[in-house]
Amino acid sequence: MTQQAAALQTYNNELVKCIEELCSKRDELNRQIKQEEEEKERLQHDIRVLSEKLSRVNESLTQRLAARATFDRTIAETEAAYTKVSSC
Repeated sequence: MTQQAAALQTYNNELVKCIEELCSKRDELNRQIKQEEEEKERLQHDIRVLSEKLSRVNESLTQRLAARATFDRTIAETEAAYTKVSSC
């Protein structure tokens, strides 16, 4: 019986050790999960900020391209009119 009790105690100690190791691994995994969730939130925030900035730049670019087209058209019309006047 003593050998059986000793063997049972050994198995019990090993089981407790395994449970403690699993708990430690779970705690480390929880820490990593929390860290990645925080990084995910930060990246999503950065994406929102950059998307808003991109939208503003696109709007500004559209307006500037339209203004440039107006200048190009005005210059072409003015040059055509000048050419007519100077050829007379």
